[in-house]
Amino acid sequence: MAAVAFRGIDKIYGKDVKAVDNLNLEINDKEFMVLVGPSGCGKTTALRMIAGLEEPSDGDIEIGGVRVNDVPPKNRDIAMVFQNYALYPHMTVYDNIAFGLRIKELKGLFWQLSHFSETKKIKTDIDNRVHEVAKMLDIEPYLNRRPKELSGGQRQRVALARAIVRKPKVFLMDEPLSNLDAKLRVQTRAELIRLHRQLGITTVYVTHDQVEAMTMGERMAIMRDGLLQQCDDPEKVYAKPVNKFVAGFIGSPPMNFMDATIVKEGEAILADTGEFKLEVLDNPAILGYIGKQVTLGIRPEAIFDKNLETHVKASTYNQITAKVDVLEPLGHEYVAYLNSGPFNFVATIDTGTKIKEAQSADFLINLDSIHLFDNDTELRIQVKE
Repeated sequence: MAAVAFRGIDKIYGKDVKAVDNLNLEINDKEFMVLVGPSGCGKTTALRMIAGLEEPSDGDIEIGGVRVNDVPPKNRDIAMVFQNYALYPHMTVYDNIAFGLRIKELKGLFWQLSHFSETKKIKTDIDNRVHEVAKMLDIEPYLNRRPKELSGGQRQRVALARAIVRKPKVFLMDEPLSNLDAKLRVQTRAELIRLHRQLGITTVYVTHDQVEAMTMGERMAIMRDGLLQQCDDPEKVYAKPVNKFVAGFIGSPPMNFMDATIVKEGEAILADTGEFKLEVLDNPAILGYIGKQVTLGIRPEAIFDKNLETHVKASTYNQITAKVDVLEPLGHEYVAYLNSGPFNFVATIDTGTKIKEAQSADFLINLDSIHLFDNDTELRIQVKE
């Protein structure tokens, strides 16, 4: 296996379109790294530069500690799984999986004729590897079919098998689940995690779906406009987003943002929205913001129905009253769309709630889970560590 490193990578198209801007990122040996961000953030461009399908405008790319900027794609020992599967329609599943191995290990026809026994041994090895991988991915019954005779999920497995059978140093996956239906996407996510644990191959996975990023990645790198915003394990990114963009991008439903002013009342330091006040931790970082406007961030799951039993106890500065505009039942919870003065925000509420649409209700806020962001830099103010 091999580690992958981006060192000061820029990618510029034309004169001034900067797709990737000074990307510095270390992907560890055997790690499952997810590059995530909205469309146009540079994540697929970064992946294609590892593969050698794009050349960096500046900086170095390393695989296994070796600079590969000038190494042809076929010599980088990587395998790529594309969004549209990229299967050969005229070949059977067997031939699609075996194709890369045949190109790599079998030489020209004249060599094969003059090295009959060695050729036979190589073909036997290829056959064994194809059947081994097909069995692993549960597509062995379909080896004689062509791609058009397969479902989307089966085609995806064939594309994975074609990558796995080569036993590369690095797997590159470009939104491989985006064409699958919701149920199959969840199933295949679990299969990919299991395969990674079984094979232990360094994997770089690109997606715009933050749920995929949270559930699959050992670490996740969030990108925006070509710039790396934050790279850490999913739990830390979720609990301590580095800035407002990351906070709003990671989490479903996304974080609620409200304008607030930091004020001091007695010994309490509060985020005052004009409609309600929430207490924040007294520390040097927040003291510098007293009297200033900030952005208050509250995750939907940090808002609780006051009339239900929760681990959050009512206090002077952790309660709000809001009108319930819409309730969306999801079976295991409700998604409640709430309104308080100029603020519209979302809460996820336990199914035991008695709140009704078009009525006002009281809610408790878990103060340990609120976030404050500087209005100028949009960086998170370190009030909770």
